[in-house]
Amino acid sequence: MPEGDTVYRSARSLDEALHGATLTRCDIRVPAFATVDLTGQTVHEVISRGKHLVAHVGETSIHSHLKMEGTWHLYRHGTKWQRPAFQARIVLETAAWVAVGFELGTLELFPTAEDEQHLGYLGPDLLGPGWDAAEAVRRLRAAGDRANGTGAEGTGAGERPVAVALGDQRNLAGLGNVYVNELCFLRGLLPTRPISEVTDLDGLVALAHRLITANRDRSERTTTGNLRRGMRTFVYGRERQPCRRCGTRIQRGQLGRSELEKRVTYWCPRCQT
Repeated sequence: MPEGDTVYRSARSLDEALHGATLTRCDIRVPAFATVDLTGQTVHEVISRGKHLVAHVGETSIHSHLKMEGTWHLYRHGTKWQRPAFQARIVLETAAWVAVGFELGTLELFPTAEDEQHLGYLGPDLLGPGWDAAEAVRRLRAAGDRANGTGAEGTGAGERPVAVALGDQRNLAGLGNVYVNELCFLRGLLPTRPISEVTDLDGLVALAHRLITANRDRSERTTTGNLRRGMRTFVYGRERQPCRRCGTRIQRGQLGRSELEKRVTYWCPRCQT
């Protein structure tokens, strides 16, 4: 499942291959941008911002989000693609490489000068060079204040569950469902616990940063420290299996009022309160 660490690795690989190179072909297979041709432009960099990937080409930003099925592949010229061509949304070629974005959930182009206009809403990037833990804590705490009616936005926000607040990319960027569920378990928090009732937000954010940083260079993600299949997570994907700590069967549910907030949750009824 694509999370911030997956996108980080994709951006790093693309940047290593394309950085400083000139595009010899640009084929965008999304109707809104199908007529855009960046051939002859220089790839300045490819970066990740949370779960978003941005390639700066000339004065244009190519912004993509993997969603559930998306992926970027790199091929040498003449190499057979590992996914069918009809799934390709964009093809960028240089003299040495062919970069293909398959089934990208989001693909859009805009002037690089407008990056902040499109992506400025994102919270601190857990894997970014400017990671700001204090700002992430402030945003999470503000979400709790709004829920209690004490924040600047007043009442009516409702009690946001900690799992929803952690997955909200406006608070901190990079966490997906796997990390959110595992963090709640490791901190002993029910996913439904109101974020306003989480007392040690500093510890929660620090653990999130340690976990995702530990996995950023791994092809297989683990939160248990065990890379064997079936042993990589504490609760995520383990419905009805015994808790690794107490043996209680892991439960599964769903949180979130809106389509944007909805997320599947896993928890141990004994270890998490």
